[in-house]
Amino acid sequence: MYARPLIDSLDFAGKGREISGEVPVAGLPRLQDILENQQGIFSYRIRGGSDHQGNHFLDVSVTGRCQVRCQRCMEGMDFPVLLDTRLYLRDQESLDAEELLSDIPDGHEDHDSILAEVHLDVLNLLEEEIVLGMPIAPKHEQGACHAAGERNRQLEGRHPFAVLDKLRRN
Repeated sequence: MYARPLIDSLDFAGKGREISGEVPVAGLPRLQDILENQQGIFSYRIRGGSDHQGNHFLDVSVTGRCQVRCQRCMEGMDFPVLLDTRLYLRDQESLDAEELLSDIPDGHEDHDSILAEVHLDVLNLLEEEIVLGMPIAPKHEQGACHAAGERNRQLEGRHPFAVLDKLRRN
């Protein structure tokens, strides 16, 4: 077992620090329900900073591969994870959704905000971003799915109304 990295998010961002490493897919328990297996490793980098208005942020990058379950054939399929996101840090716990949206700096509406924490669990943050980046219903590319190929082989050479024609003749 390894120690979970914790950071003081505001201090980390204010000093422009950076942390990077690798985490096994098996070390992220909330992913297990949506993955085919626990194989794989994610590489991550978190870099803190401040914009010209003094707003602190964390730039989060995650790369790796995992196995998700195709929702057509229910077989495993390789899924690349390539995440790059900027998360602004907010220090007011009582922000409701409307205040949170109005507190985002101008020109940064496409970036999310998170609550600044003294003991921010890096792996929980990574896991949350990966889960949010996963497709709701992953599927193989058109023509690559085992279920679609099997169905096409079964129907090959058969007319869709052949069964009805057979019933009509009896």
